[in-house]
Amino acid sequence: MEVLYLLIPVAMLLVAVIVAVFFWAVRSGQFDDLEGPAHRIIMDDDKPKKDE
Repeated sequence: MEVLYLLIPVAMLLVAVIVAVFFWAVRSGQFDDLEGPAHRIIMDDDKPKKDE
């Protein structure tokens, strides 16, 4: 039973840290464009070389 006096505040602190990191990620734009980088990988930006 005494362990709950330690685990409950530690769990609450962990939840607070996770929520703070999530809100920081949202405010800094980490979730703005989720599909752009995935499409950018498959698009070919190189121009084909002409035969000499």
